[in-house]
Amino acid sequence: MVVCDTSPICYLVLIGETGLLPQLSESVTIPTGVKDELMAEQNHVLIQSWIAAPPDWVNIQLVPQLIDNLPTKLGRGEREAISLAVSLQASLIILDDWEARQAALSQGLTITGLLGVLFRAGTEGLLDFSSAIGRLQQTSFRASPILIQQFLDRYARAMGQQP
Repeated sequence: MVVCDTSPICYLVLIGETGLLPQLSESVTIPTGVKDELMAEQNHVLIQSWIAAPPDWVNIQLVPQLIDNLPTKLGRGEREAISLAVSLQASLIILDDWEARQAALSQGLTITGLLGVLFRAGTEGLLDFSSAIGRLQQTSFRASPILIQQFLDRYARAMGQQP
């Protein structure tokens, strides 16, 4: 069981790689708050179109109960994703926001982010990791250049190449 927050889905849609998710996990569950945030992406018709008719492998669920002690800075989607992951005992939650990641870790959840998803897909031969990173860097995705370079170097080593 994998639960996903809003931003990883947004960027996968924008770089044309949402098809990776069902190849890495049988299904992905998102809370209704994430669906609503995806529908509110008014500058991105691609994202709105994707969530308006989500693929079969996306499960959209109501959150039975929000966790009380999550940081107030978190957005609705992040709070709901963490709460849903805890209630479903998800094996993984995909989050990019640092505070959300810390909150998820404090709940005992296993986390990854968009870069981790792309890295895994690249090492499994599902995409060209360097090309995907290039496409990602042409969007509004924010990550430190050092972090991106660390992922590129790690990928090169994993593939038996010189970083």
